[in-house]
Amino acid sequence: MNSKASVVGLINKRKARHALPRELYIDPDVYRADLEHIWHTDWVFAGHTFEIEKPGQYFTLQIGDYPVAVVMGKDGKVRAFHNACRHRGAKVCEQAQGKVAKMVCPYHKWTFELDGSLLFAGNMGSDFDKTQYGLKTVHCEIVHTYIYVCVAETAPDFDSFRSSVSPFIAPHFLDNCKVAFESNLIEKGNWKLVFENNRECFHCDGTHPELMNSFVENLSVAGVGGEDDPELAMHWDRCERAGMPSRLVMDPNGRFRMTRIPLSAGAVSYTMDGKPAVAGRLDQSGEENIGALLYFNYPSTWNHFLGDHALSFRVLPIGPGETLVTTKWLVPKTAVEGVDYDLDRLTKVWLATNDQDRKLVEGTHAGVSSPTYEPGPFSDIAENGVCQFDDWYCETMLTRLQGPIALRSVS
Repeated sequence: MNSKASVVGLINKRKARHALPRELYIDPDVYRADLEHIWHTDWVFAGHTFEIEKPGQYFTLQIGDYPVAVVMGKDGKVRAFHNACRHRGAKVCEQAQGKVAKMVCPYHKWTFELDGSLLFAGNMGSDFDKTQYGLKTVHCEIVHTYIYVCVAETAPDFDSFRSSVSPFIAPHFLDNCKVAFESNLIEKGNWKLVFENNRECFHCDGTHPELMNSFVENLSVAGVGGEDDPELAMHWDRCERAGMPSRLVMDPNGRFRMTRIPLSAGAVSYTMDGKPAVAGRLDQSGEENIGALLYFNYPSTWNHFLGDHALSFRVLPIGPGETLVTTKWLVPKTAVEGVDYDLDRLTKVWLATNDQDRKLVEGTHAGVSSPTYEPGPFSDIAENGVCQFDDWYCETMLTRLQGPIALRSVS
């Protein structure tokens, strides 16, 4: 397959307000193009600063072809590095997370300072200049504990996202949080199917009984809009009077969105009874029912913020038909398990929901892999969100493959 021309041709074959052609989900060359033009180009959510608060703490992730290590320095600065030794390329930080005094390559013990500079390289001779062989850096930005990295040589703008999302996250005081639980789920499906599934709750009533005890999809903000929904406008007004920005903000190019939505009547958290899962609050608004703050930032994350806890979700592609979904439950740093929260109560809804979504994604990937698959139309009522994601994907790929265009079918 001539990947560039063929990807352009496949995208141009897509009918407006229809799902993507089969090959865009399953073809290995399309997957390579996705890596090159999206994952190796854009900002990717890596993790939270409170996961690496002490010098030498690190975590690792794989962004397409690039192994990356995110490290807290002695100076209190978070840095990201290409996790490949400058000697013969072995991973320097081998574990998913850990703590070290120095970063030491396990192969030949090349030793790097926490700022990436090379300290020791044995048997390299007197004329070896170690200043030329520090770890290669990865672009790294932080917004209210969210660490974003970009493996491209030149990173795209981050400030527009930072200025948009910051007012929404700031009132939740994530600097005072910790990870109560983390789940890592490998879904046997293409990363685009994972995000498509997330961007609509058309399927929720029949699939997510646990989630539907508290969550109500608001179709007014599934794609764009919401100003004409009186119930939503009342919720926004009430939350904003309490200092919690709520009205829909969306990137003109469709890459990110923030908004706050009400939960079902009487529910204030994602629990089986809708009551709080954690004693105490993340916010200081004084408003008991702030609903749920939802924010996504393509291609790698969606997030839910409640009054008592928050959830961050990270999506990373593993292959054309495999995606890693990482979920973290965030609670106040002072909260004590068994005293301030019960772990099963805190995690039950989304552990069940994630596994149900996994089955849906895997079944869909198997179905779109069939040679008989033909893309069907999206609902004008319930699938504006998934259409918005597919529009963003197609427009982004075409722009990067052949220059700017005007494609989006949701205005």
